[in-house]
Amino acid sequence: MAGPHPLFDLTGKVALITGGSRGLGREMALAFADAGADVIVSSRKAEACEAVVAEIAAKGRRAAAIPAHAGKWDEMDRLADAAWDMFGTLDILVANAGMGPLVPSHEVSEALFDSVVGLNFKGPFRLMANIANRMAQGEGGTILATSSIASLRPTPMVVPYAGAKAALNAMVSSMAHEYGPKVRVNAIAAGPFLTDISKAWTEEAREKTDSASGRPGRPEEIVTSALYLASPSSSFVTGTVIRCDGGC
Repeated sequence: MAGPHPLFDLTGKVALITGGSRGLGREMALAFADAGADVIVSSRKAEACEAVVAEIAAKGRRAAAIPAHAGKWDEMDRLADAAWDMFGTLDILVANAGMGPLVPSHEVSEALFDSVVGLNFKGPFRLMANIANRMAQGEGGTILATSSIASLRPTPMVVPYAGAKAALNAMVSSMAHEYGPKVRVNAIAAGPFLTDISKAWTEEAREKTDSASGRPGRPEEIVTSALYLASPSSSFVTGTVIRCDGGC
């Protein structure tokens, strides 16, 4: 098999991906492995993590599963410690876990609000700050957060989600300055993708969108944006949010 493209070569790198057992996270995990990286997969369900780990191991890369709830402060501390203990370092972090339920604002409960903000902002904040600090004290690294086009163009019934992702964007810019130049911090503002969440959409929504591309994205279409931001080819890119949304 041919090796990774020189621009996207991650050989010798170790990556940790939250929400890595399905959807965009799984696609990034497999792509990073194809590019030469060893990958730690994290999500809430151990069995789902192990399934992706098996796929990565079949590619000849080292892989590990560390189940954790990405919205819990102490769980993110445990995840960071476990990842470092397993591999001795991290070169790439992808804070990908998230959720964005459609709920009329007046019907949002306090529990739902806290859950959405916790998973999309509080948890990523704790994990990114922890890992960024360790990277800055070591050989450096790169951090990528999965944001959403909703953070830039919020639509009705997504206030907690859009607000949390907007906060995530602000965090990316702040942390890039706080932990640079050794650590680069960026985000991808993802548009509608045909991941598991799309099963709840109407048939029309799965086929068409009001965007320049006119359709939702396929999960694998996130890969080149993620590889670009994770690899040395984006060495002068930090503190920014790149849209991968089909022109929403």
